[in-house]
Amino acid sequence: MSDAQSRYLPDEAATLAFGEELAGTLRGDELIFLVGDIGMGKTTLARGLIGALGCTGRVKSPTYTLVEPYVMKPFNLYHFDFYRIENPDELDFIGLDEMLEESAIKLIEWPERASGKLPPADIVINITESQAGRTVEYSSSR
Repeated sequence: MSDAQSRYLPDEAATLAFGEELAGTLRGDELIFLVGDIGMGKTTLARGLIGALGCTGRVKSPTYTLVEPYVMKPFNLYHFDFYRIENPDELDFIGLDEMLEESAIKLIEWPERASGKLPPADIVINITESQAGRTVEYSSSR
């Protein structure tokens, strides 16, 4: 994926496919922010990405657990969802700093709720409603 692009995703299958495509560009240590309102397809995109990296089990939303770890080859991945975070200091209790330092892909939904706790992202994906589907705008600092 190059520096900044936009793409229309007409349906869930296209969103999953975009996640799969993104997975093919990763080195294994990226910090990725997924930004968008409720129901925009952030978790669907994450499912496509995580499945393409080799997860054969169910990929569930970490809305209630805050983080779901995936141990896979060649990459480990942490899937975070900060939707329920009201104060960024709550993240100190889950060991966020240690997980961010690990050599793993860190995929974060609702990063804006962790204000001041996260370094700049390597990849930012913003998903918005567009026509009957979604538009993803994505940029990379790599």
